[in-house]
Amino acid sequence: MCLSVPMQVESLEAGGALAWVVRGDRREQVNMLLVGEQPVGTWVLVALGFAKEVLDEPERAQIEEALEALAATLDDDYDPDRYFADLDAARSPV
Repeated sequence: MCLSVPMQVESLEAGGALAWVVRGDRREQVNMLLVGEQPVGTWVLVALGFAKEVLDEPERAQIEEALEALAATLDDDYDPDRYFADLDAARSPV
């Protein structure tokens, strides 16, 4: 299984075909072929050395929350009331 994570474009190389991206202390070079050249500061979803998708802030926030929920689950500290409020709102009757 492959997990995609949001990473921020830090710099470009090879005419925008490659980018250095960062997430916390993690830094790696990724291929931008699937999303095209993106400006520095753009958040992209990265897996297996490829930027797969350009993320807007709401999408990135949802993914970050899901990653936090996964980490909490692995730490045996998951609280269902703390995560996925957007799903609860979708289920609530109007």
